Amino acid sequence: MTPDLEAAYAEPHRRYHTRRHIEQCLALLDKVPDLMDSERQVLTWAIWWHDAVYDPQAKDNEARSADMARRDLRELDASIHAREEVARLILLTAGHTVEEEDRLGELMVSIDLAVLGAPAPDYDQYARDVRAEYAHIPDEAWRLGRTAVLERFLAAERIFPDQGFHDSFELQARGNLQRELQALVQG
Repeated sequence: MTPDLEAAYAEPHRRYHTRRHIEQCLALLDKVPDLMDSERQVLTWAIWWHDAVYDPQAKDNEARSADMARRDLRELDASIHAREEVARLILLTAGHTVEEEDRLGELMVSIDLAVLGAPAPDYDQYARDVRAEYAHIPDEAWRLGRTAVLERFLAAERIFPDQGFHDSFELQARGNLQRELQALVQG
């Protein structure tokens, strides 16, 4: 990890999008079978850089994180192909949508969303941490925005595009999202 990444993930406004999130994502990647070394390396880099820029008031965090990855990986002598693939994977985390048969994209999106399928106490802590990151948003606006996000996930045919993550986390994620949505609606 570069000093810039270390500093980014230690920023005081972060509660969920910290180095711990990255380490949890990397641990999930470690469990994924049947990846070529080059694929695993690209995914590792994408995970490290995907939340490098995290400003809850900005709308271009993923684009800025992708740019940072391109710059840093160039300095680390990564190939242009690897740098562009890392950037592409980071950009997928903006909307968490991916084309069918894009295995690396499916894995990246699924790994980033895995917290949605965490045991209820871990999910609840995640929800509190994300709310703390958005403390600048008034409660009513938060409820409206967060409700829209949760409903979008719940309306999706699949939350996790990777089959293994779908099998492991989909049911728990839907329960967590529904529980949080219910709490928001009840105010």
